Amino acid sequence: MPDLANQRRLAADLLKCGEGRVWIDPASQEELADAVTRADLRSAIKAGVVRRKRVRGTSRVRARQHAKELAKGRHAGPGSRRGSPLARLPKKDRWMRRIRAQRALLRQLRDEQKIPRGVYREFYRRAKGGMFRSRAHLLVNLRLAGHLKEGT
Repeated sequence: MPDLANQRRLAADLLKCGEGRVWIDPASQEELADAVTRADLRSAIKAGVVRRKRVRGTSRVRARQHAKELAKGRHAGPGSRRGSPLARLPKKDRWMRRIRAQRALLRQLRDEQKIPRGVYREFYRRAKGGMFRSRAHLLVNLRLAGHLKEGT
């Protein structure tokens, strides 16, 4: 196998790339050993014996796979968390999530006429005051007050 370091260097210069990106046809290495001038290498490049390899980028396959897993809720254990629980989900966001769910439930019960408007108003105000922990807690209180039957 001939030493083609000089040919590779010249080809890299002609192809405007690094020596690592110069591809030399393994079948034509013997003839290429005689190519010592730039003109010889130009004709070899034209013949397709010497080519420029493509630039290799960074594969995004693993990044896409990781993003898919994150979307499913994986990789969120204690070792991956940065910031306090309140920094990750502020109090206000927790409150908005909770109150919107409770108000939607009250609205639904009122619209389906399972509770009268007065009861809706009363429990709306209690919810606003932060009396209920969740929708389930709100329903328990409505049942305890006798405004909802057990089946509904």
